[in-house]
Amino acid sequence: MKYILLIDSPDAKGLVYEVTKTLYKYNLNVETNREFVDKENSKFFMRTEFSGEVEVEIDNLKDELKKNLPQNAHIKLTKHRKKDIILMVTKESHCLGDILIRDFGNELDANIKAVVSNYDVLKPLVEKFNIPYFCVPTEGLSRSEHEDRVMDVINSFEFDFIVLAKYMRILSPNFVESYEQKIINIHHSFLPAFIGANPYKQAHQRGVKIIGATSHFVNNNLDEGPIIAQDIKRIDHSFNWRDMQKAGRNVEKIVLSNALKLALEDRIFVYANKTVIL
Repeated sequence: MKYILLIDSPDAKGLVYEVTKTLYKYNLNVETNREFVDKENSKFFMRTEFSGEVEVEIDNLKDELKKNLPQNAHIKLTKHRKKDIILMVTKESHCLGDILIRDFGNELDANIKAVVSNYDVLKPLVEKFNIPYFCVPTEGLSRSEHEDRVMDVINSFEFDFIVLAKYMRILSPNFVESYEQKIINIHHSFLPAFIGANPYKQAHQRGVKIIGATSHFVNNNLDEGPIIAQDIKRIDHSFNWRDMQKAGRNVEKIVLSNALKLALEDRIFVYANKTVIL
């Protein structure tokens, strides 16, 4: 059995030794280990993959790790498993299609439980992959009524992450707080530049020479959640905003898939509205 151990704590001498010593005591084999120290804030992060048989003693292992680490240390110990995700979309297909194809090719270490949308435009695409599709229209509903119906659909499943694969509606504080650090978004600009709507038009007006995409966890500050992954593409003066949009779509789908992979592999620590990726 393979396990993933995530630790963040105040920094101190000998932390790696204390962790590996404890794992050795339980006859567990460390397969990979990475750590990082934020020296400015004296903060320690560590991600360890290990294998062995410890299920019956897992609570004892966690207790012993906690005893050997500084106070206020956070410990997350989980079995390696395929995670469950829900995709939310509006009308654009490029990010959704990329994830569906990766899943079809067994490149995505996840189970796609459902796709939820406020339109039925992408239903034929999703049905080709035999994945449940739920359309929750907005017509005649207030924002809160619509979100309540969306949440009813989402909450009918067990899941680890909600992926906004170009879901083009701003989520309310109530929605965001209900799924804290579980909502992954793709934004079509290199944040923090050009937040909000129509970033390609904003970028064109500014005469930028690079465009980019940013995947981040959603919080209640628009497009200001902890950044997981980013990438760019170089452009020049000949690009109008629609050319930028076409070029940007390739960047968007790759950045979102990269960010999702990091989340599925338990490689992300969220700290002070930033992320540490191990």
